[in-house]
Amino acid sequence: MQAANPRRGYILGLSAYVIWGLFPLYFKAIASVPAAEIIVHRVLWSALFGGLLLLVWKHPGWWRELRDNPKRLAILALSGSLIAGNWLTYVWSVNSGRMLEASLGYYINPLVNVLLGMLILGERLRRLQWVAVGLAAVGVAQQVWQVGSLPWVSLVLALTFGFYGLIRKQAPVKALPGLVVETWMLVPIALAWLLLNPTAHSANMAFWSTSEAWWLVAAGPVTLIPLVCFNAAARHLPYTTLGFLQYLAPTLVLLQAVLLFGEHMTPASLVAFVFIWAGLAVYSIDAWLSLRKR
Repeated sequence: MQAANPRRGYILGLSAYVIWGLFPLYFKAIASVPAAEIIVHRVLWSALFGGLLLLVWKHPGWWRELRDNPKRLAILALSGSLIAGNWLTYVWSVNSGRMLEASLGYYINPLVNVLLGMLILGERLRRLQWVAVGLAAVGVAQQVWQVGSLPWVSLVLALTFGFYGLIRKQAPVKALPGLVVETWMLVPIALAWLLLNPTAHSANMAFWSTSEAWWLVAAGPVTLIPLVCFNAAARHLPYTTLGFLQYLAPTLVLLQAVLLFGEHMTPASLVAFVFIWAGLAVYSIDAWLSLRKR
């Protein structure tokens, strides 16, 4: 077994989260393509590049295990649907000028995971975890009171990704084979969408001579590279450390929204973010104290 190398782990982990945090720049480059069509190509090219990567990065016996456990295939079909919904919401929010809501969703996500662990897996919350969840709930409630509606983009992103992780926990399949199977199960739907939408950008042959076509093809490696970095980092770093690094991605999205794309953070939104950040601070302190005890 390969010895842990924390320095390599930090480099790989930071690389993964920086790439994820800079995704808005990629999606803005193909903003003229509808979000649904971007996701269709993300599925197709991820399936293709993922299949090729599996030929190089061997995972012996992964298909036999899935074939002998049809229940795992059903679980991956469900998790694939959730991640596709998450992708679609995220791309739409970025290209619709709602990046602040998208970043808020991924700040909320760790606290959603804590709640799902309690409600579905029967895990007990520690006192500080209750405080963290309570602060996040106040932030969401404040947003509802000020704006008059739920921050649905944030909640959809947090819940779909939270349930995605929960469901994948029930299927002991490694990350790359699992992602490849998930995307290949979505390929028939993606192809059907293209057949039913003959006026789509990518259905026009002239489109494939433009730079946007290459950006769509890049959806495969853009999806897979940070995943490979993340899984390599997980072999060298404690999972708690990776949990702290994950806040880098929504922070980069937030900074791009305000500094590059001119989204305005209203006082009401700022108050909601402050409560969410306070909840994350308490959550992080609790995780650190728990790690020290162990």
